[in-house]
Formats: sequence, C-alpha cells, structure tokens
Amino acid sequence: MKTLHITPGHSAAGSLREALRLAGRDDDVLPFEDDLTCGPIDSDAAARAAWWRPFYEGVAEEHFLKFWRHIDKTKDRLVVWFGRHCAQELAFRLAWAFHMNNRTYDIIDVTDLRLPGRQRDGVAPATYSPRAVSLIRAENLATVLDNAQPILPEHDLANRNEWKRLMGENAPFRIVTSTGLSSAPLDYFDRSLLEQASPEWQRMARVVGDTMSLYVDPYYQVGDVMLHARLIALVNEGKLVAEGDPWNMQTCRIQLPR
Repeated sequence: MKTLHITPGHSAAGSLREALRLAGRDDDVLPFEDDLTCGPIDSDAAARAAWWRPFYEGVAEEHFLKFWRHIDKTKDRLVVWFGRHCAQELAFRLAWAFHMNNRTYDIIDVTDLRLPGRQRDGVAPATYSPRAVSLIRAENLATVLDNAQPILPEHDLANRNEWKRLMGENAPFRIVTSTGLSSAPLDYFDRSLLEQASPEWQRMARVVGDTMSLYVDPYYQVGDVMLHARLIALVNEGKLVAEGDPWNMQTCRIQLPR
C-alpha cells in the first residue's frame, strides 16, 4: 500500500518532498492549502473561497473541494503531519479529525521531537523542539519518517469535539494557547501592529515582519497575509496613515497619525 503524507501548507509539503527524496522513498505528499486560523469555518467551500478572494485573486470553490475529494476516494495509507504549537497546523489537524469521522489514519506530531540544530564554527549543534512542520529542515524530517502512530479513537473524538466548538464560535481568528486552540476577536493582533508602527514612515512589510516575530515563540500564531489585512483595516479606520497602495505591502509605507 502506498503512503500519502498530508501537510498543512506548501512550505511544509516542499520540505517533506525533499525529505522523502533524501530517504529514497516514492511516497506522495498532498498539501492542505487553506489556513483555518482565520475567517469563517462554519460555512461551505464556496463561502471560504469568497472570503479569501480579496487576498488571492481567482480563488474558487473547487480550490478547497479538490483536497477533500482526493482524501475521500484514496486507498492510500494516510499520514498526517502537524505541530500542536502552530495555530495553522493545529487548526487543520482538528478539522481533519472532524472530516474523517472515525476513518483510520496515522499521525506524526512534531511538537515533542528533539531535533539537531545547525553546526556553527565547528561547534556541535544544540537540539530544539520544533513548533511547526513548516519550520523543520528536510534532512531532519527525513529522520522521523517512521515515527507515524495510529490515531487513538479517544483522541480523535476529542479533536472532533474541539472543532465543533470552534465552528460554533466561528470567530475571526483562532490562536494556540496552553490549553489548545482558542477563538480570538478580529482586533486580536491590532495592538501589536500599532506598537510596531511609529511616527516615522516604514514599509508595511517591515511592520508585518516585526509583528510576526512576536508570535512565533512559544506558539506560531499568524502569517503575513492576515497581519497585512489588519494593517489595511487600521489604515481605513484612521489609526494608521498610508503612503501608496495599502494592498501592496512591499511598496506602501505607513506611520502613526501625527
């Protein structure tokens, strides 16, 4: 039986494909392309596509349906990769359990792994615990390909119930906490964005990057797209001033109102 590895996001999928190549395996990799930490989750694929369209031109319902169609029809052994300290990966893991509804599959939870860092100046690398699959180098992923474990029914049930709760709350954002995934309001990241802004002009991309760095340890919470979206909202609300097109964060500059 062939193995199909499932990862949240293209970055993790690319690293995993390279890991499989390094290990001499011909397993397939299928990325889940949606980010379920943001936007409505109590809706169908058409509503998800409509919600994403302002950020990604040409997104269609089929973009989301094709993943689950593939999963529903495949006879491959399924291995799901995720990290509990990454909001995007944990959200996908819960949604996966909800969709599978007692179907068997294996998991590789990278959260508690101890992986070697890079050697520098001849010094032996220290070990670290990864927060996300997407943050693990391919050569390290190759060493844990045999770590897959069958999902326990009681864990699967708990994950399904968690996703049901989050769907019922249907908040604008979902973040990782010490107790798991929690709903968060639309302005959850706004204070940090405003604190990274200044009375002097800065590129939007700089403010986004500086804010992202605040949310990677101990939990990897948010990506650049949603932080950019919130900066646009803050400009529209008059809490920031923009010079240029706010939809282009590489060229647009922002500052706090004087």
